[in-house]
Amino acid sequence: MVRVHVVIRGRVQGVYFRAHTRDEAKAHNVTGWVKNRSDGGVEAVFEGSAEDVKKVIAWCHQGPAWARVTDVHADWQDYTGEFKNFFINYRD
Repeated sequence: MVRVHVVIRGRVQGVYFRAHTRDEAKAHNVTGWVKNRSDGGVEAVFEGSAEDVKKVIAWCHQGPAWARVTDVHADWQDYTGEFKNFFINYRD
């Protein structure tokens, strides 16, 4: 099991990136959260099997149809198992 903190940059707000990320994570049994950043990016934490997490990260490089991703930065961390599901984080 792995954990990764991801920051996605480009045209990723106002294109349903968070909702689609949630759907993609749930489809791959990945837990964690996703939220908008004040700098216009999107930030997420993914936990799950290495294979499933890598699939979600690969999806983040493209995103939903209206997104234009320019950068995906992944910071691999120690797995914590703290999440029971995947959710959109509305807190700053």
